[in-house]
Amino acid sequence: MQQVFDVAMIPARGNSVRLPGKNIRPLNGFPLIAYSIRAALEAGIFSEVIVSTDDPQIAQIAREWGACVPSLRPQEFALSSSTDLEWMMHAMENLISIPEDLIGCIAIIRPTNPLRRASTIRKAMEVFKKNSWADSLRAMDVTYIHPGKMWRVDENMEAKPYLDQTGEITPTHNRPTQTLEKLWLQNAGLEITKSRSLLETQSISGYRVMAFQMPDYEGLDLNTELDWRLLEALLNNKPHLLPIIGK
Repeated sequence: MQQVFDVAMIPARGNSVRLPGKNIRPLNGFPLIAYSIRAALEAGIFSEVIVSTDDPQIAQIAREWGACVPSLRPQEFALSSSTDLEWMMHAMENLISIPEDLIGCIAIIRPTNPLRRASTIRKAMEVFKKNSWADSLRAMDVTYIHPGKMWRVDENMEAKPYLDQTGEITPTHNRPTQTLEKLWLQNAGLEITKSRSLLETQSISGYRVMAFQMPDYEGLDLNTELDWRLLEALLNNKPHLLPIIGK
């Protein structure tokens, strides 16, 4: 059997809209992106840990922390409207040095999840590889914000249930949330996709997605100033949640 190699990809646009400069904003004295780079490196399962960025400053910091940044991402793939598929295909063609047919899995390790640990990445990859039916793996959590409690509201402020209530004896919005179907919400903590599936389906999720529940707060995603303040408050009470890193 031909040997294949796994790759970690860390996407880090320079022009963050909701939280400017978030990818290199200091957290406990270190740039935010450093936590994800170190988690990927310490996982010990990737042949390459690559940062895809359009920003020279992010690129320099990423290299200082041990990631590869062969070149910058073109601006057309670094817009707020750019899809993951666009920058990933650019990375496949321009950043990864491993021949395309020798790439096994690609893990997307976003810099906005500093609590994610190397051990969790290793476990997710192990579980994913044991389930050959899956094209991809995606971190998810059980959600208590249920669509059965959601409404569409028109210009007159008239509200109608988001879900079709046909056949429901008691409408979902009148039932306790715990009696409704258990649903999962994806977070940005970790995604893994098979290279073959990515190329064949032109989708990072492919056709069949495996759910992976991350422990504790590792799926916490920083996208707004409020998210950042909540993380700081959390770490004031539970400082052990933040991985220890250092050069």
